Amino acid sequence: MRWSQCYIPTLKEAPGDAEVISHKLLLRAGMLRKLTAGIYTWLPLGLRTLNKTANIIREEMNRAGAQEILMPSVQPGDLWRESGRWSKYGKELLRFRDRHDRDYCLGPTHEEVITDLLRGEVRSYRQLPMNLYQIQTKFRDEIRPRFGLMRGREFLMKDAYSFDRDDAGADESYRKMFEAYKRIFSRMKLKFRPVEADSGSIGGNFSHEFMVLAETGEDTIAYCNHCDWASNVERAAVRLPEPAEPADCPAMEDVHTPDKHTIEEVCAFLSVPPARLIKTLLFAADGKPVAVLLRGDRELNEVKLKNLLDADEIVFATPEQVQAWTGAATGFAGPVGLREHCPGLRLLADNELRGTSDMIAGANKDDTHTLHVRLDRDLPRAPEWADLRQITADDPCPRCGGTISLAKGIEVGHVFKLGTKYSEAMHAVFLDEQGQEQVMIMGCYGIGVSRVVAACIEQCNDADGIVFPPALAPYQALIVNLDPRKEETSARADELCAFLEGEGLDVLLDDREERPGVKFKDADLLGMPFQLVIGGKGLARGIVEAKDRRTGVKTELPLEGFAEAFRAWRQEVLRGWGY
Repeated sequence: MRWSQCYIPTLKEAPGDAEVISHKLLLRAGMLRKLTAGIYTWLPLGLRTLNKTANIIREEMNRAGAQEILMPSVQPGDLWRESGRWSKYGKELLRFRDRHDRDYCLGPTHEEVITDLLRGEVRSYRQLPMNLYQIQTKFRDEIRPRFGLMRGREFLMKDAYSFDRDDAGADESYRKMFEAYKRIFSRMKLKFRPVEADSGSIGGNFSHEFMVLAETGEDTIAYCNHCDWASNVERAAVRLPEPAEPADCPAMEDVHTPDKHTIEEVCAFLSVPPARLIKTLLFAADGKPVAVLLRGDRELNEVKLKNLLDADEIVFATPEQVQAWTGAATGFAGPVGLREHCPGLRLLADNELRGTSDMIAGANKDDTHTLHVRLDRDLPRAPEWADLRQITADDPCPRCGGTISLAKGIEVGHVFKLGTKYSEAMHAVFLDEQGQEQVMIMGCYGIGVSRVVAACIEQCNDADGIVFPPALAPYQALIVNLDPRKEETSARADELCAFLEGEGLDVLLDDREERPGVKFKDADLLGMPFQLVIGGKGLARGIVEAKDRRTGVKTELPLEGFAEAFRAWRQEVLRGWGY
C-alpha cells in the first residue's frame, strides 16, 4: 500500500484533552479520531491493528472449541428484569424506550441475551458443553469517560459464554478459556499477568483478570516473588500472623484533642505513630449504618467491604448521620459505646486489630479521643472480624508467605465462573441422563479488544512514538523512499515492496514528496517493526538501510544477496521480540 493513497492524518502535537500516552499517540499517528466524549472513529491504520487484535483472539477462541455468533446490541429490558440486573446495574446501563413504550438498553454485556438463547435451544445433557462467543460493540455510559480507549463509552469486546452440565465441566471450560487467554496475549508479545479478581456486577464466585503491565495502569496488582500467586489488590487477601495475647493495658482515659479530626492531626498532637490509632469509618450501606475499624496506617478495601455486606450501595456517612450515630462531629468516632449510642449499627473490625492493646480511638465526643483502648476488654460485645484492608508490599504472600511486590496494570481480559446466577434466575435448564431437570452451569469470558490496542501502546512506546509488536502493527514493514521523484529509486522501492509482500509481510510504502526528516519522524511515530530506507546515496553504495524500531539499531543490507541478508536480519529482530 502506498502512503500517498492512504488516509493517515498524522499530527505533530496531540490535542490538549489527550491524557495518557496511548490516547496521544493514537491521535497523533492518525489511527483514531474523537466523535464525542468516550466515542471514537477508527481510521484505516487503527482499524488494521484493531482487526489484527480481533483475529488473534478469534483464532485462539476457535482453537479452544468456542463457536462464533453475533448477538444484537439492543436488548429488551424484560430480560434484565428477569435476571435482576435492571435495577442493580447502575447508570452505566443506557436505557431507552421504543415507540411502543417498551424498555430497552444498549448492551454493556450479554449474559441475559445468551442465557435466553440457550434456554430456548438446549434441552438435553447431550447438547452440553457449549461455548459461544462474539466480537461486538458494547456501550457503557461512563459518568466520566477518560484516557481515550482506556475508559470509553463505546468499545469493541469479545465476550464468550460457556454452558456445562456440572461443576467439573464448568471447571474444564474455565481452564480452556484461561489457557486460551494466555496464548492470546503471548502471541501479541504483551507483558501480562493473570490475577485473582473481584467479579463485580457480572457476578459469580471465581474470576481472574488478565493485566497488561504498564505504569499508567488504573489497577494495582500484588504478586508474589516466590510463587505464582497474583491478585488485583481489590481481592488480595491479607495473611496475618496468629494474634498474640493482648498486653497489659491501663484503664481507658479521655484526652482533649481540640480540632484534631484526621489521623495525621491526632498523631502529631499526641506524638504517636498511626499504627497506634484505631480508625473508625462510618458508612450507609443500602441506607443502614455500618462502622469499620482499621489500624490508623491502613486503607480500607471497599470491594471487600461491599462483598462482605452484600450491599448494592455503600457511601460515606454524611456529617448529619455521623452526628446522629455518634453524638459527635466528624473525626471523633470510636468503637467504645458506639453500638450503645446507635443500636442498629453494624460494627466490623479488620483482622489486624485482633489482640491489639493500648490503642487510641475517637471518644464519640467533640474534640476528644480515648487512650488505652483494648477492644476485647472495652467492648461488651465483640465486633465482626473480617479481612477489610488493602494489602501492602510489606505483607507476606497469602499463599506461600513469601515477599510480594505491587505493580500497575491495565485490565484487558476477565474470566468468570458464573455458576447458576443467570441460569437459575432465567430458568436455563436441561434434562440429565435420568430425565431430571438440572440448571446449566455458566462461565463468562471477556476481552476488551479496543482496550488491548491502547494497553499495547501504553506498554510499547518510546520518546519517538509507538513501538508495535509485529503481530499487532498496522503494517509490519515500512519502506521509506527518500527520492520518490527519481525513477530508479522508485523502481527499486517498488521491487523491494513486492519482495517483502512475497515474504508474507504487510508493507506500507512511503512515497510522499516530503522532506526526509518528516518521513523519519512519521515512521517512528507509527511504530512499524521493520523500517527500510531507500535513497539515491544508498543505491549508489549498493545498500538499503534497515532499522529495528524496537531497539533503534540500524543495519546496512546489501542489494547483492538482499534476500538472504534481509531474512537473517528479520529473524534477529523477531528474536528480540521473543519469537
